[in-house]
Amino acid sequence: MTAEPQAPDDLVRDQSSSGRRSLMDSARVALLEFHELTGLTPEGISGARPEDDGWSFLVDVTELERIPASSSVMATYRVDSDNDGHVRQYERLRRYPRNATDPT
Repeated sequence: MTAEPQAPDDLVRDQSSSGRRSLMDSARVALLEFHELTGLTPEGISGARPEDDGWSFLVDVTELERIPASSSVMATYRVDSDNDGHVRQYERLRRYPRNATDPT
């Protein structure tokens, strides 16, 4: 049995002296709200950085399931949140086949 996602207000607030939620708590809130806004299920966060007024996350999702799974279409979204993790804005940065790698 899998656990139900926690609502943002149910999360334990782990704040620093600046009043900012921890990265982990902010990410949980942002991922939950991103899912509720878009209907897309995040597969993971590939980047996170603090901003003056919150956080900026790079969120990876499957946009189009295909068979075989290696041909599914993935996307990376930038999700910007406030200090509590509540989503302020988001945008799709790129789409790519699941089996693609970035050039090195």
